[in-house]
Amino acid sequence: MATAEPIIMPGYQGEAIQGPYDDPDGDSDADSGVPDHTGASVEQVFELFSAAAPKGWRVELIEGEICVTPPANGEHEEIVSKVNRQIIRKDPDDFLFTYTGIGLKVPGASQTGNVVPDLVVAPEGSFDDEKQWHETLSVLLVAEVTSPGTADRDREKKIRGYARAGVPVYLLIDREEAEVVVYSDPSGDEYGKSHKFKVGLPVPLPAPFGFELDTSAF
Repeated sequence: MATAEPIIMPGYQGEAIQGPYDDPDGDSDADSGVPDHTGASVEQVFELFSAAAPKGWRVELIEGEICVTPPANGEHEEIVSKVNRQIIRKDPDDFLFTYTGIGLKVPGASQTGNVVPDLVVAPEGSFDDEKQWHETLSVLLVAEVTSPGTADRDREKKIRGYARAGVPVYLLIDREEAEVVVYSDPSGDEYGKSHKFKVGLPVPLPAPFGFELDTSAF
């Protein structure tokens, strides 16, 4: 079954946004009721896309690009659920909460960036508000599970964003490469440490976790 590819709008510079029924020659008044967004910033266009996206679609602003991604397939979600369950079961103090669908503010090439990780781990109450996009101060770990259309962003741009945001641990589960990478010790645009493991091997998570992730069922 073919995998739906995400829609990417790289380097938006304020061009007019035209719908599928707009008149490209400009010789008709059929589009007179269409709002003119000429000169809009990438952040403003991002808000438009976020408001118009179908339920279940993910709209992110990464390194100046607006990325609209369709819902993930079942295999992807199975892996996310398995990581989720292991983290909850291995937390004897009931301190850690896992979140899916949480929007985070992550600095990009500019000062702004908005991402929705596959999984976020943070203390209880970290996102107990009505905001759509949250600061990362309380975040302990983010996890991404790659798909063909998003893998390059997960492997490159999101690493820089999560490091800039000071996220202590970034867990990358790379389905295409059949490996798991654990990034820790963020500094500037990079993580000071990264450790790769083949899928199927136990993956030790650094503090504050201190336990091994079982990847044999991934």
